[in-house]
Amino acid sequence: MTALAGLRVLDLSRVLAGPWASQTLADLGANVIKIERPDSGDDTRGWGPPWLQTPNGEGGFESAYFLCTNRGKRSMRVDISTPEGQRTLQKLASGADVVIENFKVGAAARYGLDYASLSVQNPGLIYCSITGFGQTGPLASRPGYDFLVQAMGGLMSVTGEPDSKPGGGPQKVGVALTDIMTGLYASVGILAALRERETSGRGQQVDLSLLDVTAATLANQASNYLVGGVNPQRLGNAHPNIVPYQSFRARDRDFILAVGNDAQFARLAVLLDHEELASDPRFASNSARVANRAALVEILAACFASRDAAQWLAELEGVGVPAGPINTVAETLEEPQLAAREMIVNLPHPDNPGFRTVGSPIKLSRTPVRYLRPPPKLGEHDADLNADPWDAE
Repeated sequence: MTALAGLRVLDLSRVLAGPWASQTLADLGANVIKIERPDSGDDTRGWGPPWLQTPNGEGGFESAYFLCTNRGKRSMRVDISTPEGQRTLQKLASGADVVIENFKVGAAARYGLDYASLSVQNPGLIYCSITGFGQTGPLASRPGYDFLVQAMGGLMSVTGEPDSKPGGGPQKVGVALTDIMTGLYASVGILAALRERETSGRGQQVDLSLLDVTAATLANQASNYLVGGVNPQRLGNAHPNIVPYQSFRARDRDFILAVGNDAQFARLAVLLDHEELASDPRFASNSARVANRAALVEILAACFASRDAAQWLAELEGVGVPAGPINTVAETLEEPQLAAREMIVNLPHPDNPGFRTVGSPIKLSRTPVRYLRPPPKLGEHDADLNADPWDAE
């Protein structure tokens, strides 16, 4: 048994935010049907290289991008522009618990696939709409993309080095974090609406905006402005509210130091043979260290430059001061801790039985996630789904 066994999800979304939400639900046991355009499918199928390779080294046709966000689903090709295709989707929606879509505002209504239309036949339907700017407001009609909204939502303004430093300037996050966070918020909203339906028997629309999510996930940076009137600035790898909480250069490479309280700072001072730092009024408390950031960082930087990172990391761990290496993606995915947590999953694919993917971080003790199928090939399940869409697992 899985946590969401029996839940029927019709996924009309594409690219990342919507598919991330439906993949999360699929991992938890939902029956997810992914609708794709007959000719090219989801846009991300073509977002390569790299491509999944066959065992003999021949090039495949599945992009790594598509593979990261579509496991556990069945693919069905439908031409939404035709009356026949629209009727097919309306029929599927009548038997679904959840519909996820990311059409531009108003576009779904042209096909009879908006919430108002579908809820007539299925009053219990949970209908999740994901757009750049939401269903209301002056920007509602504009298309939205992760990169664009990272900029408009303030995230890039606090990411990167200050203008005064080499390489300074605003930077986007290295993954499409706004899309991913929107997908996760969408999953939460869907599950909340399903829980409420158990009481009311009624469905509802879940309205997700990339801009709303970006503003919400500014977290302490937004609060720093709203509470303190301080417009956050880029600090590179430093933290606006905690010092020292940043990267430092050892003799051979950079590493991360994350001192979260005064007791940890006192132990750090002893380790560095600078016990006086812990009692120095400039550094004795976190608020003092924030006020005197530059002076403290200069002292610490000089100390850390004297040894290799591995030496420092071992000694810092020994005295209970949080620190860690700056891993590459390859180093991260080979990390023994991830292996112990079963986070790298082998999920045999028709093109490559050795296909591996990063699994779900959700660990449930009684109803764990299950990986029932790899990301589907385009139209792989057309025959089954046309014959018996919701019961053909």
